[in-house]
Amino acid sequence: MAPYDYEDASADYEDSTGSHRHSAAAGQDLGYDPNFVPDSVKSFVVHLYRHIREKNVYEIHQMYETSFQTLSERLFKDTPWPSVDAVSTYVDNDHVFCLLYREMWFRHLYARLTPTLKQRIDSWDNYISLFQVVLHGVVNMQLPNQWLWDMVDEFVYQFQSFCQYRAKMKNKTEQEIELLRQFDQAWNVYGVLNFLQALVEKSNITQILEREKEGLEQFTSTDGYDYNGGSNVLKVLGYFSMVGLLRVHCLLGDYHTGLKRLLPIDITQHGIYTVVIGSHITTIYHYGFANLMLRRYTDAIREFNKILLYIYKTKQFHQKSPQYEQILKKNEQMYALLAIALSLCPQVKLVEETVNAQLREKYGEKMIRMQRYDDEAFAIYDELFSYACPKFITPSAPSFEEPLVNYNQDAYRLQLKLFLYEVKQQQLLSGVRTFLNVYSTISLGKLANYMEVDEPTLRTILMTYKHKTHAVDSDGRVISNADVDFYIDDDIVCVVESKPAKRYGDYFLRQIVKLEGVINDMDRVKLE
Repeated sequence: MAPYDYEDASADYEDSTGSHRHSAAAGQDLGYDPNFVPDSVKSFVVHLYRHIREKNVYEIHQMYETSFQTLSERLFKDTPWPSVDAVSTYVDNDHVFCLLYREMWFRHLYARLTPTLKQRIDSWDNYISLFQVVLHGVVNMQLPNQWLWDMVDEFVYQFQSFCQYRAKMKNKTEQEIELLRQFDQAWNVYGVLNFLQALVEKSNITQILEREKEGLEQFTSTDGYDYNGGSNVLKVLGYFSMVGLLRVHCLLGDYHTGLKRLLPIDITQHGIYTVVIGSHITTIYHYGFANLMLRRYTDAIREFNKILLYIYKTKQFHQKSPQYEQILKKNEQMYALLAIALSLCPQVKLVEETVNAQLREKYGEKMIRMQRYDDEAFAIYDELFSYACPKFITPSAPSFEEPLVNYNQDAYRLQLKLFLYEVKQQQLLSGVRTFLNVYSTISLGKLANYMEVDEPTLRTILMTYKHKTHAVDSDGRVISNADVDFYIDDDIVCVVESKPAKRYGDYFLRQIVKLEGVINDMDRVKLE
């Protein structure tokens, strides 16, 4: 229902928190009566409640994805939905349903309006109550994967939004500051991480995925649904919480821990995360970004290539989806990240022709300039990183002492600084790579002469090249990102060029498509 990702790390980065989601700021005060329930809303909640009780996943999905959006657009474009107290009488005051309704209520509020501080805190309380029921109660429901993904996605987004809001202290009123002091545990980073981790552990999802690999469990094949009368809620929430943990750790700049939390999910295979388009894109975006920041460039390039090809082939099927604009936004951001990764590690052979053509069209000229490593190149790296990076957060509470200062950009500036420092370290490597591409063997003296440095300095540069083209993977193994590698034997640099595996499959697939086109054209020709 909600857009799959709400990060808007545009070049100016000063964009107000979540402003791109809000179409009206004070619409909730314009003639809004929280106790008025239109007949169409009565019908909606009554039918949704009945379908949830009957575990009719198909109907729940239709009402959640279509009816809720239609009613929101028609009746509540600039106002919140009716309050939960107003609709509770139509659903037997069912506690769990009311929690689910409030979760949707707050999500609509964040998407259409600007939530007040009190509403942000109330949403946190509602998530606590909802997750407590899932973790410690008996939940006998089946909910669509899309809704369960949106819960985790929105939970992380609202945490991110709250951190950005809290970090802008300059214009806070005394009432807001007092509320922040009073509710200092609301959207606390440890609380957010603990709830996501608790959902992972209580669901036993890690063990379920392990047993599935051994053929002892069916989880992915049933899309996470329980066809034996049980509930899918805890298991699927636990599954998506691993993606949520990856995202939170990326927002905090802890990429290693983020990737570690995602390890139980094999992203090279089809999984529940690929069933929901928002989950699929969010997972690969953060996975790729984390690998990029850890210098695992080839892993980032491979996954960006796969997801960009997937979006290219399937985006037309999502044109009517409320997520369509966000899909296009993330698509553009991942092309920018791919341009960065290929400029730092020119492994073009890992990229499909279709994706490469799109990339050259969007960033071809900039990528050429990025190879120069001058001030203009660094400005382009800065621009692409700022546009494509997540909206980093500082999770710590502010200092309430005067003078009050904004610190919402501190985390972003730190990550940008670290990234540009890494880019500058790559500057020396571009010259080495050029000569290694030309020669199969070359003496150290001759290479030093070409590069206009002495031999000890050249040895340092070559060691730097070795270090920067290798990284440590999640299993602790050293992996190479080098398109051209070398070793030194008796003061002779011997080049080892990696030969790309020939891809016959792509060629045959393209020819098959062409043949089918020719056959279709021939079928349309009427023979006399």
